[in-house]
Amino acid sequence: MDVWKSLKSKFSKSTGERVIILGLDGAPYTLIKQFIQDGTMPNLARIVEDGTLSQMDTSIPEISSVAWTTFFTGVNAARHGIYGFMDLKPNSYEMYFPNSQNVRAKALWETLGDHGKRSVIVNVPSTYPARPLNGILISGFVAIDLAKATYPASLLPMLERVNYQLDVDSAKARESLELFAESLLAVLEAREKVLWDLLVHEQWDLFVGVITETDRMHHYLWAAIEDLRHPYHDFFKSFYTRVDRFIGKVYEWFHEKGVFMIMSDHGFCKIQKEVYLNHWLASEGYLRFSAPNPQSYGDIDKVSKAFNMDPARIYIHLKGKYPYGSVSSGAEYDSLREELKSRLLDIKVDGAPVIQRVFFKEEIFKGPFINEAPDLLLLPNWGFDIKGTITKSCFTGNSLLTGMHTQNDSTFFINVKHASNERVNIMNIAPTALKATGIEVDREFDASSLI
Repeated sequence: MDVWKSLKSKFSKSTGERVIILGLDGAPYTLIKQFIQDGTMPNLARIVEDGTLSQMDTSIPEISSVAWTTFFTGVNAARHGIYGFMDLKPNSYEMYFPNSQNVRAKALWETLGDHGKRSVIVNVPSTYPARPLNGILISGFVAIDLAKATYPASLLPMLERVNYQLDVDSAKARESLELFAESLLAVLEAREKVLWDLLVHEQWDLFVGVITETDRMHHYLWAAIEDLRHPYHDFFKSFYTRVDRFIGKVYEWFHEKGVFMIMSDHGFCKIQKEVYLNHWLASEGYLRFSAPNPQSYGDIDKVSKAFNMDPARIYIHLKGKYPYGSVSSGAEYDSLREELKSRLLDIKVDGAPVIQRVFFKEEIFKGPFINEAPDLLLLPNWGFDIKGTITKSCFTGNSLLTGMHTQNDSTFFINVKHASNERVNIMNIAPTALKATGIEVDREFDASSLI
C-alpha cells in the first residue's frame, strides 16, 4: 500500500492551495519529539495532531548550503551545482563562496512565478544576492549586505526600522555565552516581526520563512541541552518555547487556509571529536604541501593524490582537472578511490569507527555538473565532526563548537494525517509544495510530490 495514498487522494482534485513552509534550521526530529513530549513546545504538540510529523533524510553532504539549495530546487547537487559553502574555481586552487548566481537549477518560487503565482521568501540560505522574483525575497546565510539581500529595495526602510539582522553574531560566543545568547534573542525578535508583517500584510501563494537562530544555538550550546546542570540548559529550552509560540501564532492565523509545513535542513548531535581529515591524508601519504605552514590549497604539492574540503568531501587530485594534478583518470583513479574507501572505513577514534559510509560521487549525484562533484563523500557516525582545515597538526581535537550536523534526523511536518513508515527526503518538499498550489511539474525534480 502507498503510504502517501491518503495525501494524494486528498489533493488530487485540488485547484490550488496556499502553502506555508516554516524552516527551523538544524532542528533534529529527535529533539523536536523530545520537546513535544516534555512540554517545551506545547503549540507544536497540538499542531502535529492535525497532520504528520516525520523524520527526514537530507542531502549528502549534510551542510546547509547544499541542503537548502536541494530543498528549493528539488534536485541533487549535480543538477543545482552547489556542493559546499566554499569551493574551488575550475582548473585552480582558488577558493570562492558559491551564491545564488551559482545555483543552476530553477528555484521553487521561480517556477511558481512562471505560473503567475506570488511568493514571499525570507531568510533561506543560498539565496544571496537576492534575485528578482514575483514577490519578495530577503536572503539568508551567507548574506553580507542587507541592501543586496533584499528584493524589492522598497522593503529596506521597514527592515532597518526593526533592526533586522541577516545573522547572529557568532563571534560573540567567543567573548561570552551571555553575549551570544543576547544576540540570539535580538535576531530572533526582529526576524519574527518581519516574518509576521509579511505573512499577514502581503499577498502570496507560497510563504517560506526560516529561523536560522536554532542552528547557531546548537553549534555553540548543544552541550547545554544534554547537561541538566549546564548554565544555559534552561535558556536552550526557553528559546525553543519562544520559537514554539511563534509557530503556534502562525498556525492559528493560517489554520485550514492551505498547506502548512515545518522542516529543517539537517539534524544535530553532540560532538565527541572534531576530525581533521587532511591531517590523516597527509600522514598516510596521500597529501603533501610545498610549504611547511600551508595557507591555502595553492600550496599543494604535485605528488598529492587527494585532499579533503568541508565538511566531508574528498577530491582526487586529477591530471587535467587541477594545475598540479597527479592522478590519471581510468584505472588509477578507480583503484585510488577503492583504496581510500577501504582505509577510511577502518579509521577509529578511541575504538569507535569514525565513518559510517563512504560513497562514490555517482552513488549520490546524477546530472550535468557531476564532474564538479567530490569524488568521495563521507557520512560520519554521530559525534565525529569532519573538518577540511589544512592548518591542524593533529588528527582530532575540540573547539568551542559542541554540536554537529546529522544527515538522517531532519524534521518534516505537513498538516495532513496519514500513517507512514516511508522515509521522507528533503527533495520531496519542492514538488509537494508545487502540487499543493495546483502546479504539476514533477518531471523537473529528483523526487516526487508527497501529495
